Amino acid sequence: MGLIRRRDREMPGLNMAAMPDLIFTVLFFFMIVTHMRETEVKVQYQMPQGAQLEKLENKASIAHLYIGRPTLEQQKTLGDTVVIQLNDRIVPINQLAEAVREERRQMGEEDGTRMTIALRADRQTEMGVILAVKNELRKAGALRINYSAYESKEKK
Repeated sequence: MGLIRRRDREMPGLNMAAMPDLIFTVLFFFMIVTHMRETEVKVQYQMPQGAQLEKLENKASIAHLYIGRPTLEQQKTLGDTVVIQLNDRIVPINQLAEAVREERRQMGEEDGTRMTIALRADRQTEMGVILAVKNELRKAGALRINYSAYESKEKK
C-alpha cells in the first residue's frame, strides 16, 4: 500500500488593497446624507398640524425662532415660564427686536434683505405671546414670517 501524504495547505491571505477605498466611499456617503443640526434647541415645543404646507427655499436667509417652555436643563435658570429662543440664544421678549436686527447684520447684505423668520411655537402657546412676538418682529422690520407645522395626516 502506498503511503498518502497530506500537504498542509495554507489559506491565501485576503487582498486588503481596496479596503481604504471602500471605507472612504462609505464615509463620504454618510457625510453627504447626514443633516447636521445648526442650533441647540433649548425650548420644548410641539408643533401644530397644518395643511397645504410648503418648504422654504433659501436656507441661508432663515432665522429660527422657537417659543415654548424651557427644557429640563434650562428650567433651573429660566423657570417654567414661556421663553423665546432666536437661533442659539434665549432672548427676552422686550429685546427681541434688537436681537433680530443683530441677526440680520450678521447674515450679510443680500441674505439680510430676504431674511425670513421661521416661527416654531408650541401648540399650547397663548396667542397673546405670539402677537407680542409679531409686534417685536414688526419693530425690527422682519415682515417675512413662516409658521412651522407638521403635515396633517387627516384626509378630507
